[in-house]
Amino acid sequence: MTSRGAGTAFSRKNYRLSTEPEKSKVTGIVNSRLLNDYLHRVFTSADGNQPAAAYRKHLTFQNLQEHLERLLAEENGSEDSRDQVAEGRLGPSTVVLDHTSGFEGLLLVDDDLLGVIGHSNFGSIRATTCVYKGKWIYEVLISSQGLMQIGWCTLNCRFNQEEGVGDTPDSYAYDGNRVRKWNVTTTNYGKSWAAGDIVSCLIDLDEGTIAFCLNGISLGTAFDNITRGAGMAYFPAISLSFKESVAFNFGSRPLRYPVEGYQPLQDPPVADLVKARKLLGYLKNVIHIGIDVTEGKLVEKDTSMWQLQGEPTVLITLAHIFNYFSPLMCKVYLVEDVLMTFLLSILERGGAVEAHPLIQQLLDLMWLLMEEYEVHECLKQLLMSLLRAYRFSPIIPDLGLQIHYLRLTIAVLKHEKSRKYLLSNVLFDVLRSVVFFYIKSPLRVEEAGLQELIPTTWWPNRFTKEGKESKEVKEESAEERLRRRAYERGCQRLKKRIEVVEGLQVQILKLLLNNKDRGGGEASRYIFLNKFRKFLQENASNRGNLAVLCPPEYMVCFLHRLIAALRYFWDGHKAKTPAALSSEEAYVPPQLFYNGKVDYFDLQRLGGLLSHLKKTLKDDLAAKANILIDPAELQAVTMDDLDEDEESATSAAQSQRPSAALAIGGALARPAWLSSPTLGRANRFLSTAAVSLMNPRRPLGALEKIKVLTLRAEQRTREDIEGTHGNDGLLLGRPPEEPDQPITENSLLEVLDGIVMMYNLSVHQQLGKMVGVSDDVNEYAMALKDTEEKISRCPKRRRDIHEELLKSQKVFSEKLNHLSRRLAWINVTIYSKEKMQDIYWLLRVCIRTIEHGDRTGSLFAFMPEFYLSVAMNSYSALKNYFSPVNSMEELPGYEETLMRLAAILAKHFADSRIVGTDIRDSLMQALASYVCYPHSLRAVERIPEEQRISMMKNLLAPYEQRPWAQTNWILVRLWRGCGFGYRYTRLPHLLKTKPEDASLPSLQKPCPSTLLQRHMADLLRSDRDLAPSFLNSVLNQLNWAFSEFIGMIQEIQQAAERLERNFVDSRQLKVCATCFDLSVSLLRVLEMTVTLAPEIFLDWNRPSSELLLRRLAQLLNQVLNRVTAERNLFDRVVNLRLPGLESVDHYPILVAVTGILVRLLVDTDVQGTERATAVLLADPCFQLRSIQYLLGHAEPSALAAAAPATDKRHFSLHTYTEYISTEELTKVEKMLNHLSEESKQAAATTLPTSEEDLCPICYAHPISAIFRPCSHKSCKACINQHLMNNKDCFFCKATITGVDDFTKPASS
Repeated sequence: MTSRGAGTAFSRKNYRLSTEPEKSKVTGIVNSRLLNDYLHRVFTSADGNQPAAAYRKHLTFQNLQEHLERLLAEENGSEDSRDQVAEGRLGPSTVVLDHTSGFEGLLLVDDDLLGVIGHSNFGSIRATTCVYKGKWIYEVLISSQGLMQIGWCTLNCRFNQEEGVGDTPDSYAYDGNRVRKWNVTTTNYGKSWAAGDIVSCLIDLDEGTIAFCLNGISLGTAFDNITRGAGMAYFPAISLSFKESVAFNFGSRPLRYPVEGYQPLQDPPVADLVKARKLLGYLKNVIHIGIDVTEGKLVEKDTSMWQLQGEPTVLITLAHIFNYFSPLMCKVYLVEDVLMTFLLSILERGGAVEAHPLIQQLLDLMWLLMEEYEVHECLKQLLMSLLRAYRFSPIIPDLGLQIHYLRLTIAVLKHEKSRKYLLSNVLFDVLRSVVFFYIKSPLRVEEAGLQELIPTTWWPNRFTKEGKESKEVKEESAEERLRRRAYERGCQRLKKRIEVVEGLQVQILKLLLNNKDRGGGEASRYIFLNKFRKFLQENASNRGNLAVLCPPEYMVCFLHRLIAALRYFWDGHKAKTPAALSSEEAYVPPQLFYNGKVDYFDLQRLGGLLSHLKKTLKDDLAAKANILIDPAELQAVTMDDLDEDEESATSAAQSQRPSAALAIGGALARPAWLSSPTLGRANRFLSTAAVSLMNPRRPLGALEKIKVLTLRAEQRTREDIEGTHGNDGLLLGRPPEEPDQPITENSLLEVLDGIVMMYNLSVHQQLGKMVGVSDDVNEYAMALKDTEEKISRCPKRRRDIHEELLKSQKVFSEKLNHLSRRLAWINVTIYSKEKMQDIYWLLRVCIRTIEHGDRTGSLFAFMPEFYLSVAMNSYSALKNYFSPVNSMEELPGYEETLMRLAAILAKHFADSRIVGTDIRDSLMQALASYVCYPHSLRAVERIPEEQRISMMKNLLAPYEQRPWAQTNWILVRLWRGCGFGYRYTRLPHLLKTKPEDASLPSLQKPCPSTLLQRHMADLLRSDRDLAPSFLNSVLNQLNWAFSEFIGMIQEIQQAAERLERNFVDSRQLKVCATCFDLSVSLLRVLEMTVTLAPEIFLDWNRPSSELLLRRLAQLLNQVLNRVTAERNLFDRVVNLRLPGLESVDHYPILVAVTGILVRLLVDTDVQGTERATAVLLADPCFQLRSIQYLLGHAEPSALAAAAPATDKRHFSLHTYTEYISTEELTKVEKMLNHLSEESKQAAATTLPTSEEDLCPICYAHPISAIFRPCSHKSCKACINQHLMNNKDCFFCKATITGVDDFTKPASS
């Protein structure tokens, strides 16, 4: 609430202490003559002229108040004329958004009724005041740059979810997102806007025109001849789509860009402004004029070094000034126009903020002479004005405006009492203070002055981030080298300027993290910690509620500044305490995760829910960490889970019931992240369908019921965090595995934990998003190069084509100039070397934290999942996002970090302590990506042998009942480069298509690991149970994947053959291609197994070898028959070349099958060859024609049939000489000859078998086994396969106790 001045209900301090004459001698008040001179010099009249001494009224402190009131009353007679100024306007004098009836759709409106967020498809809202005559202006502060239409409408305009301002007659709008103007029809107009811009909306009802300005620059007249006359009055109005947000300034604050001749819709407080400026003048006079008591005269003083120094005369004079000045300083308009301007002028002289102690003195005066509620309101409004000014200042080359406002923010926060008040009540509760740490990226580089800063643009001519071969990298020309160096110099200039801003932002955080200012309550750091935790909770618990979330671009900047400030204090503590760790060795000790001292809200732990872990691991906590869980707490947690309708709803319950949370405006103290540029107060939720939802906000209660042993963030004190003698604070419950040495101050550990959480919440996604600008540069550079090549080839006679190409060249060049300057800004603010080192430091922190947590055994389950996520994601960011600008290999300790991360992935992807499926999948995917790149694969090979073998054993676990596709992919990558014809990066038939992103894991050059292959071979050979279970699961999955694939391509073929136009669902095509890829990768794993450990199939002393070989032969024959049949289904679908089925081709699947057959039939000993041949030929599905197909041989009958059709080329391995070596081809020919001979001999010697002697299950093999005790019979293959899953007889369901060989008696 703003103060109403002397009429307020609060009692005002009485400063008329020394007005009695007799007290002057005691208190040190100067003699009456000198006092009279002094007061006349301080309190000058409005015209600034001093009357002659003879005519001046004698001033003392007794009549000063009367004199001051008379001075303030001068020139305030203008109030009568103000009603005439307001002519042409209808509505309340205080202009706000009409939240009672003037809106359509769902909207969130701030409590001040000036900020709005779209919460539906296209919501609209208008102001409470309209104009019908004169020239009027209002400003809109753009908080997000999406789809909005801003302008004017009449009362008759009717909007809906599709039509907004500008879509109806008599409504006019500007849309900077699409750069258009709207009035039923639409045309191009203006410039594109960005978050942080200010749009001025001007209407001239005398001339009938509407115009707009962007950051004070006129965009020209948008509409003329607008409808005027009786009944026509225009309201400010806006329509905005979901989650877009703005704030209006109708005149409640000074306009940032006033336009001469136009007046704001809300009148400025003219009388109060005059008073405030006069009083400020008197205050300046006090500062300028000193009293030399010894000489008895007045002297000019250096204002910059002014101090109060306890002079009673000066103090009483100031008390009189502040008696009138204080109530005025509670009004936002006056704070921004008078006080902030004055404070900024003090800092304009340059130099460090410390060189201007006057601001500290003024803040001391305010706390001394103003009522407490007035100081609070004044400081709040001052910080709000500073934040708004910082955020909505345009970018200029030297960033002077941003620096100016940050310097004043620092000066205010240097004042201890002010800082603590602002931290406790304003910075994270009312303000979006994270904005102070954000440096916005200019969308329009011309206005930001980047053309002057970076006059020469340059872009690389290599168009891939990595993976391109060196032969494609051309030597740069001398001209290119000069351009590049000039561009780099420009980037360095830009970097130096941005580093100044970043340094100031870090200074703000250093002030907030100060833990030495314990005078008058808790130190700043502990207040900050509690607010910071609450901020993290809002962002973690409201992932779906956009009104509460901190925008990710702010989070990125906040993270980097916080890391800089944290490391400054961390290393400062190390300097004082040599036994502590330096920031380079920082980690979060494991006891923070289970001792309840730090709240992790409802975030998932590695072992599941916290309540579940406390129950299941309470004995381990008692034994290892000496922590006893109170049974009452367990009960409270359980009841909390059930108590959905408690008044003090938890943030988790809020996220489950978003509509309820919106209806009450949210129970958190600072929502509206996307709304009002500074305000974060609870919103009103406007809905056309349910206006009744706008109930008054209920009082803020406790955020959630506290757990018995867990302190709420706001209840904690310094002792709870840092600990005292006999109390470990945050480090309570140190496990025996954790070293007993100081790490750093406990409070810094909690900040570090918060930084890791911030990275997980939104920083990583934002880092990935901003890479898009670099990709755009590459695309345009390719297009420009292509256009220039076309120009050089264009015939001279085709001048029309030549002109079009030149136009294209000009467009691409202009776009590249713009993008390269924008990219320079992004590279400096987001992807610079220093920012890369911050992310690398964070990666190392996570690795150390995970390693320490892992040593605690079962207590590792308490670690929040986000630590593993951040370890994986930060490595991915370093490798993929920073790589175009900075190389990860240059980072210190890079190889060791890579190896330690590899050890974490190898150990924990199958860790039984980790239960979350999402985090397990992420670990698996990270490991799969890791083995694709040579440098990271070598890191896996460098981890201890025991861990490597354990990893391979986990990869070879049976595929049933677990996600197996990723583990199979990992095994395939370890093999790729060793298999038959398996040295390709892209499939042969895809080489002519558009290349994909060469940094993708799937497009890396083969880098097989012979070391890990050796471990796999040893495991399969030594563990007699592992090999059969693993291979059976692989064969089962292959059977499933290939069957699914065949079923799907049948459906695709049928759809393609129908006469009517049928579109095959793209998802179905994607699933079909996935099944094919899975079949190929499973075949490659079988090839790998057969190559590394052939005895698993060929040593029939092993119990399941023969069965595995028979199953393998059966599947290989099925695959060959389906793929190699002439004019078959597979052929037809491949020839359709459907989008989505690009990877489906003969080559990948046939070479995989060939590799297995060659290994079994050619690359083995005589006995192995005989066994493999016998099993292959015995399979009823075997067809020699399928093997002949591989080399392009076709049977004579097939040739005769195909002759009249087409001269279609047959598939043949001979055509892939770049992919298959001559040695491999020789082996295939040898295998074909061998099988041809063996099949002829088998056909000659095989006696016809009567139907009675065939196995009644498969009818493919003779009966060869008899079951005990029921004596039923089948072939060995059928019964062995059946017994793997079931012990009941096929026929009588009796339990089989044994199987004997059966041979038919000779007599029969």
